[in-house]
Amino acid sequence: VQLVESGGGSVQPGGSLRLSCAFSGFTLDYYAIGWFRQAPGKEREKVSCIINSDGSTYYADVVEGRFTISRDTAKNTVYLQMNSLKPDDTAVYYCGANSCEVRTVDSWGHGTQVTVSS
Repeated sequence: VQLVESGGGSVQPGGSLRLSCAFSGFTLDYYAIGWFRQAPGKEREKVSCIINSDGSTYYADVVEGRFTISRDTAKNTVYLQMNSLKPDDTAVYYCGANSCEVRTVDSWGHGTQVTVSS
């Protein structure tokens, strides 16, 4: 399984970014694709998740209402639209396969840096 993130960058507070996670190589149907992030000196945390079977979504409280997860099944890509970004959103963002929980993700992408600063 391969997952490749893109779309990170530097923005000012209040700005927006859209992250993409292109995935391939699943031999069986996957359970979920999730977005996670890790800030310097902190543990990796879940941000958002989309369930493959029915498209249901999950958001961490700290991003609810600002971030939107979506997917393009034809392109095997999951997106994370991030609006109203805050400095606390600064982190490396990873996509992970088959779980919405950090400890049970079985494949990770390489990550993409998001920096929110004035």
